[in-house]
Amino acid sequence: MSRLVVIIAPGSRGDVQPCVALGRGLAADGDRVRVLAAERFRSLITAHGLDFAPLSADPGEVLDSASGRAWTSGGRTAFLRGLRDALRPVLDRLLADVHTGTAGAGLVLAPTLGFLGAHLDVPDVELHYQPSVPTRAFAHPLLPRAARLGPWGRQLSFHAVDALAWQLLRPEIDRWRVETLGLPKAGLRGPRRRSPVLCGFSDAVVPRPPDWPARVHVTGYWFLDPGPWRPDSRLRDFLAAGPPPVYVGFGSMRPADAEATFAIVRTALRRARLRGLLATSGPGSDDLLTVGDVPHAWLFPRTAAVVHHGGAGTTAAALRAGVPSLVCPVFSDQPFWGDRVSRLSAGPRPLPPKDLDADVLTARLRELTGNPLFRRGAQYVSARLRAEDGVAAAVSILRS
Repeated sequence: MSRLVVIIAPGSRGDVQPCVALGRGLAADGDRVRVLAAERFRSLITAHGLDFAPLSADPGEVLDSASGRAWTSGGRTAFLRGLRDALRPVLDRLLADVHTGTAGAGLVLAPTLGFLGAHLDVPDVELHYQPSVPTRAFAHPLLPRAARLGPWGRQLSFHAVDALAWQLLRPEIDRWRVETLGLPKAGLRGPRRRSPVLCGFSDAVVPRPPDWPARVHVTGYWFLDPGPWRPDSRLRDFLAAGPPPVYVGFGSMRPADAEATFAIVRTALRRARLRGLLATSGPGSDDLLTVGDVPHAWLFPRTAAVVHHGGAGTTAAALRAGVPSLVCPVFSDQPFWGDRVSRLSAGPRPLPPKDLDADVLTARLRELTGNPLFRRGAQYVSARLRAEDGVAAAVSILRS
């Protein structure tokens, strides 16, 4: 009898989509797979033959709330400070949904948020979308300044982030343990973390540190290819009408003043004499087209370059497409990925939104599209990513 594997995916599309890819791999290998995610991802999950169970916490609603906007506008250190305020209204419901959705599971795959899998009486595996295991090689993506403190300071930065995140969420999770799971409180130190870890990124982008324990596996990215997809006539005709455009989009990290931001983008693209695809609403023109939800795996190889917020999924899609990127990081791990793109020579140094104006963006766009080093760097990484099969590697590890 096949086991039931439950994957907890309490995030945006960039978090859910890799889980669907991983779930498909497990299902093809004989497991029954259930994915816990926000209701708006139901069709994405069930279309790939996986079971769905809802999480009441919709990341879009969290980010659109007053506390969510304050959370995303405060920079890297504010990410942890604002985590509890943003999640407080939905955390009790989220924990109840996790308890219901994991019923009957033989294996739970869960992110590091609250160490959810570690509280359940089921074998669990942690899913990491960015480096989250202590190492002396680099600082935690949320505390990059700790890099200045040397090897031990870098290692301590990971413990500091884990400790702070646990203290912020501990009251609600301890209450859940006692009242719902019938367990004692996890206490000040939290649950002991001995579970295997699957890192859903590539060694070509983040080389595996030699001091990570054997339980940590860098599998490669879990890409979910869109399958057959046809663009509408507007997009098809625009792409055929001239040289490849530059794509500009910020995913779920909508700018505080989206209209003003995209006005700057339009001005800069025209000054740099570049055609553009803008992931926003509003009218287009001969040289600038606005687009909705287009699969990155289909679109990015047809562009000259990509300007984005630095989400892990978008960063991976641009690198896999072999096109250079300019990252405009907003919060969380996005500055880390922007730095990785720059270090890989796949794009210029990151451009924070606070520094975004027409003059600066024009100069960066010219650098992004005019420097052949960036295209060579992106194509080198692309070749390595296309040689990997992160889903197959992860499934093999889970089997062993």
